[in-house]
Amino acid sequence: MSMTGKERAELRSEAHHLDVLVHIGHAGLTPTLLTSLDDVLRTKELVKVQVAKAGELTAKEAANEAAEQMGAEVVQVIGRTFTLYRENPELKKKGDLPPWRR
Repeated sequence: MSMTGKERAELRSEAHHLDVLVHIGHAGLTPTLLTSLDDVLRTKELVKVQVAKAGELTAKEAANEAAEQMGAEVVQVIGRTFTLYRENPELKKKGDLPPWRR
């Protein structure tokens, strides 16, 4: 699943206005955190994640590892914050698309 530059730019634009919904603490990518991240990706598709300063992982490492485990794409990494995207075709079927995809 590889995005074009144009698609990535559009998602970066949409992510700019999002609040951070998931925080990765000093424990890193725990199974509980990954479950929460999966839930948010399923309902929102586009999610902003912040990595704690005290953690062992850098934002880039956390983004790549989380994307691999979630089957998502890294949209961008800025400082300690990164954005992930994973399309959910079920949202389209239910007509429950996020506002930025309507």
